[in-house]
Amino acid sequence: MSTQQKPELLSSGAGGLAPSIALESGPELGEHVDVKARGYWEQVWRRFRRDKVAIGSFVFIVLMFLTCFLGATIAARLLGHGPDDLFFDGVDDRLIPRGPFSHVTNPETNERQLFLLGADSALGRDEFLRLLYGGRVSLEVAVFSTIGVMTIGVLLGAIAGYFRGWIDTVISRVTEVTMAFPALLFIIALASTVGSRLNNVTFGVFGRGVVTLVLVFTVLGWFYPCRIIRAQVLSLREKEFIEAARMVGASDWRIIRSHLLPHLVAPIIVFSTLIVAGYVLAEAGLSFLGIGIQLPTASWGNLMNDAREYYTLQPWLMFWPGFAVLLATLAFNLLGDGLRDAFDPRSTL
Repeated sequence: MSTQQKPELLSSGAGGLAPSIALESGPELGEHVDVKARGYWEQVWRRFRRDKVAIGSFVFIVLMFLTCFLGATIAARLLGHGPDDLFFDGVDDRLIPRGPFSHVTNPETNERQLFLLGADSALGRDEFLRLLYGGRVSLEVAVFSTIGVMTIGVLLGAIAGYFRGWIDTVISRVTEVTMAFPALLFIIALASTVGSRLNNVTFGVFGRGVVTLVLVFTVLGWFYPCRIIRAQVLSLREKEFIEAARMVGASDWRIIRSHLLPHLVAPIIVFSTLIVAGYVLAEAGLSFLGIGIQLPTASWGNLMNDAREYYTLQPWLMFWPGFAVLLATLAFNLLGDGLRDAFDPRSTL
């Protein structure tokens, strides 16, 4: 092959390679292509929707709230009785609660009514309705406690991290005292003294004992989000956009409100979902011990407490509220993991 033929072959080879690259890559080489920029929240949504487990957890949580808050009322009307109504034939001759799909007689109307999951105890109350209304109480405690804890924690953490100095010192010492406070002993003492009077504070919409637990969890649980937000603000306050805001004369509170808090949305959302799961477990544990939600108000915790007497004869009484607590906490934890990955900019789209 002569040297004059080599450039022709190379040229023809390059010409043959360019169209194939263009076919594989889409537009022809050199053609202008408009690329749409993605916003921050669009990128978060794209990463989140790829996590099928997190999407499934979110759907389950929405259905759980609808079932407990709307479905409970609808079910009570359809079944013709409430969660606290007593049925004498809801138990057999040995005072053992009847099993699932039992028919009992309403003592007021003498009508035969259905117990989908049987009776809850020797009092003959509907386990299915008490499970739904108990879920409503447990979720109220968890959600409102989380709102109170995050509000106090974010506010104090942002103030301590931004102003530093003696303000940071005071808030840090108060945080450490709260961390060292014996919360369980305080709750036991509160329940045995003024707990019965506090439980009657319902504001007409909450169950008995919900406001008490929300106040206790809020006062004793704000320290953890406070420390997390403080650490985040200590890092953010040194960024260039904060310095620019100071240079244009923005006040400290405006900087905290308009520049710092928007950058804290991601950790606030992620940590809130994980905290809700913790408070569902905390309410169930305290009610199981008899120092949380008191009877006759139903909650998942005191339903498990009542079921202890029948765990060898009717083990399903322990299974239903325990399974509900398991699913609720698992769903919130999986949702929190998915949100954490979605807010992470290092995740691939």
